[in-house]
Amino acid sequence: MQTTRPSASLWWKLSWQLSLVFVAVVAAVIVGLCVYGAMILSPNVGLKDRLTHALEGSLTRDQQGRLVIKESAQLRSFKTENDRLWFVAATQDGQLVSFGTTPDYYQGLAPYVRLIRDGDIRGASGTQDKASIDAIETPLGEVRLMYGGNTSTTDNILTMLTSLAPIYVPLLAIALPALFLTIPRIVGRGLAGLKDVAKMAPEIDPRRPGTRLPVRKVPKEVAPLIVAFNSMLERLEEQFLARQRFLIDAAHELRTPITIMQTRIEGMDEGRERRRLLDDVARLADTAEQLLAFERNDQTDDLQETMDLVDIARAVVADLAPVAIAAGYDISFESEIETLKRQGSPSALRRAITNLVRNAIDHGGNTGAIVVSVTSDAVIAVSDEGAGIPKDQQDLIFEPFYRVTPKSKGAGLGLALVRQIVSGHGGKVTIDSSSAGTTFAICL
Repeated sequence: MQTTRPSASLWWKLSWQLSLVFVAVVAAVIVGLCVYGAMILSPNVGLKDRLTHALEGSLTRDQQGRLVIKESAQLRSFKTENDRLWFVAATQDGQLVSFGTTPDYYQGLAPYVRLIRDGDIRGASGTQDKASIDAIETPLGEVRLMYGGNTSTTDNILTMLTSLAPIYVPLLAIALPALFLTIPRIVGRGLAGLKDVAKMAPEIDPRRPGTRLPVRKVPKEVAPLIVAFNSMLERLEEQFLARQRFLIDAAHELRTPITIMQTRIEGMDEGRERRRLLDDVARLADTAEQLLAFERNDQTDDLQETMDLVDIARAVVADLAPVAIAAGYDISFESEIETLKRQGSPSALRRAITNLVRNAIDHGGNTGAIVVSVTSDAVIAVSDEGAGIPKDQQDLIFEPFYRVTPKSKGAGLGLALVRQIVSGHGGKVTIDSSSAGTTFAICL
């Protein structure tokens, strides 16, 4: 048999997907700002970073105190990679030194470089070269540089990402944990209404009309589905109540002709045929009564009366002992305690125990012992020493009108009524059957 895998949690899917979207948006914003800064605001930022590193051991003063460039290995390597590299370095005392070929249209700015701390020079007609002026710290102190060369967009973006890391890394370190904590809570609150629906749905019982799934707090996209389901429940309840009324009326109507038949048969002369007819009429009467009890029990809502399980079980054994003994059984009652109080319907529970004992009398093989017992944990058991119930039929015997043997005397409602009564009390009925006998247990 093919099994269907349960769907993934909507709460989990929404939580991690929203978190992923938020992280992706934040990452895109950071990268976008870096790209914008590298390509629009500061096109030479990557060049500045590498040039500053290359000039650490290259700018110096000679014996006369003049500013000179001592071409270091770092500067030579950088020049090899950037064949158009040029720069003009100026100190605050007005000394200038240049490296590479300064474009003609920037040479006139050289005397004023020491006066400019930060600037981009670009966009003029007739030139595509981009120059920048920045102040850098060197062993000689602050030096103003005007520089240009081959610019790399990749280097610019990586430099911007590195330089902005002290800003966005702490923000992410605070925001991401808060994000992963708050989004699941927000999603959970949004789905709180659906949790109430899922919790209430298994409790819907057609024998208890009027139960509806709550629409309050349910997202409006799901609300039409809940409304449609409630409408379907209402239609099912109407059909269920109509069937119930029909069966109750039918059971009532059967009483009169059965009584008339029984009276007429009792007026017949003694003989085998009269006894057979009386047995048949008794079976009809029992079927009608059990059908009526089965349907009326659906309408029983009063389960708040205090009842003593020991007294009820003992009374059932006392009532049915003559019947059991006449059928060839030894019947006994056992209890671990003197009294055991519970809330429920004493008459309904008595009917359930009676049905179990009658079932043992009918199917126990007219020999052996029938034992009714009550334990301290509210388990009422009825055991017989009959041939047992086949394994494949143990779940079916609780269905209405099902009989293990077609020629059975019962109508097939006794055990169905037992399960109905016990379920109404919030309990369950279990069965343990083998060739050595059968035990039905009511667990409350």
